[in-house]
Order: sequence, then structure tokens, then C-alpha cells
Amino acid sequence: MRASQGILLILLLMLNFANNSFVMNILAIESSCDETSAAVITNGEIRSNVVATQLIHTQYGGVVPELASRAHQQHIVPVVDKALNDAKVTKKDLDAIAFTKGPGLLGALLVGTSFAKSMALGLDIPLIEVNHMQAHVLAHFIDDPKPAFPFLCLTVSGGHTQIVKVAGPLDMEIIGETRDDAVGEAFDKTAKLLDLPYPGGPLIDKYAAKGNPLAYPFPLPEMPGLDFSFSGIKTSFLYFLQKRVKENPDFISQNIEDICASIQFTLVDILLKKLKKASRETGIKEIAIAGGVSANSGLRNAIQELGEKLGWNVYIPAFEYCTDNAAMIAIAAQFKFLANDFCDQTVSPMARMEF
Repeated sequence: MRASQGILLILLLMLNFANNSFVMNILAIESSCDETSAAVITNGEIRSNVVATQLIHTQYGGVVPELASRAHQQHIVPVVDKALNDAKVTKKDLDAIAFTKGPGLLGALLVGTSFAKSMALGLDIPLIEVNHMQAHVLAHFIDDPKPAFPFLCLTVSGGHTQIVKVAGPLDMEIIGETRDDAVGEAFDKTAKLLDLPYPGGPLIDKYAAKGNPLAYPFPLPEMPGLDFSFSGIKTSFLYFLQKRVKENPDFISQNIEDICASIQFTLVDILLKKLKKASRETGIKEIAIAGGVSANSGLRNAIQELGEKLGWNVYIPAFEYCTDNAAMIAIAAQFKFLANDFCDQTVSPMARMEF
């Protein structure tokens, strides 16, 4: 679907919803990692968005897949029930059920997929499979202002770092991505080296707000084209800490704010240098960010400042739509519903899923 077709789909959506006789209710389920979420969208409006966070992983310093799938089994029925009640929608009012097909943890995805398939079969309504990463991009269409097509979206999370060229709601192309670790993983692993509890990314952001971002410079990776690499910065950070702690055992505790500010500045700088290059090469100045790391205040502030300097129109989602949630699955499903893009009961989740 080209950009013009994407605009036509948006217009079709608006025309359909302007007709009061047209009512479309979709239940969406998200279970790709350690959040169990359900949402209801009615005629383009998010009526509910319920998220159950799994706190058990904190004591292990990261997500344990088996524990995540068990927690999803415990949470999914009450989460779906609350989403329907909050939206004041009954099961009989539903026109389709959407779910995250992938990418994600296979066991976690199986819980959401199996529940969605069973419920759709019982209600005799269509199923809609959704790509988790595409849903992050389309979260920008939940609220105003909405980006115009085509736009670039920097999608950053614990598992992915991508620059996506978006020509339409169902037409996206990855033009740059990480060759190794994701930026969210880099945040969490550097936090672990600082002995900060999981998830460490938000804590780095918190300490960074009071630190000097230029206190400790770190080398930037050299990658061809629009691709990223974050493995080298983690190694550099490890050696930096080992040297400083050997000289002063209290170095981390005495300088935690400056350390966090410096590593966050470096990671954000890596992201924005590539995004700036992508905008220059494509000529696109409609710029968006999405994914869990888009909640980082350093990234949000830096992209707004760069956007003002370069004449970009910058779009940043609300915090509740940055991390994993079913509202973004719902908005993606809405576009697929209008395009008659459904799946059947043979569908299976995919831990690794292409765009």
C-alpha cells in the first residue's frame, strides 16, 4: 500500500465512523513479553486499556520466559474481563478479536494467541493477527496530533532498534536496524553493571536528570548506512567502570548521576545521528519515535530539540502507549479490519517475525 493508498484508508476510516450507524468493536490482546494487556477500540476510539505488569522478574534481574508465560495464564482472564467492563462492551458486541502474533517470547505469545483463537471461535467472529513492532508505530494514530504519510519512525525497545519508513498504515519498510543488541538492552545491561535493579533503563533516566552528560565521553560506533550497533558501547562502559573502580572503590556511588547522564547522552546521540541521516537521505521531515525506550526523557527532549533545529514535525506518543500495551494492538487491528485482513484458526505465534 503506497502513501496515497494509506491516506485513502484513513479517509475511509473517518467516513465510516462519521456514519452513526456504523459501529466496530475490537478486543485486542497483547502478551509478547512481561505485560498482559487487553484493550477495546470502538470506531477508532480506545475505550479501555488494561495492563497487568509482572513484578516477579525484578528479583531475577531480567525476564524469565517460563515465569512470564505462567503469569500471563493467571492474568489474561481478569485483564480481558476488566477491559470489556471498563469499555462497557459485552462479548456479543465484539466484531473481531486481535492479538499479538509476534515477535516476542514464544510461551508468552502462545497464551495470548490461544486465548484469542478460542474466544473468536466461541463467538464466531474474525481473528486479526498483529505484528508487535508495527503496532508500536501505529500507536501514533491513537491520539492527536497524528503524523502525515510518509513519515520516519525510530522504534526503540528492549529487543529492537529500527528506523522505519511508513508510507501507509499497512505499508512499512525497515531502512535501518541494529546489527547486535537493541538500545533498550544496552540501557538495562549498563544499569546492571552499575548494580541498579531491573529494569534499569528508567533508573538511568532518573539519575541522568541530575547529572552532567559530558562528564565521561564514550566512543561512538562506526556503522555503515543507517544501521546501529550497541555491543561496543557496553564493552567500553565495562572497561571504563573497571578502571575507575580499581582506582576508587566508591567511584560509582559518588558519581552515579554523572555516569548515568553520560551513558544516556551517548546512547541517545547514537540514535539521533542515524535518524538525522535517514531524514536527510529520504527528505522526510515527519519524524516519530515509538517503543519502550521512547519513554526516556533524554531521548524525548533531544529529539524535540533536534526537530526544532532541523524543521522536523516531531511526534512522541503518550507514556502509556510507549511500553507494551493492547491499545496499540487495537489501533493496528482497526486498519487491518477495514482492509479485510483477517487470519484463520490455523494461525500460530512467531517468536521471530518479519516486518
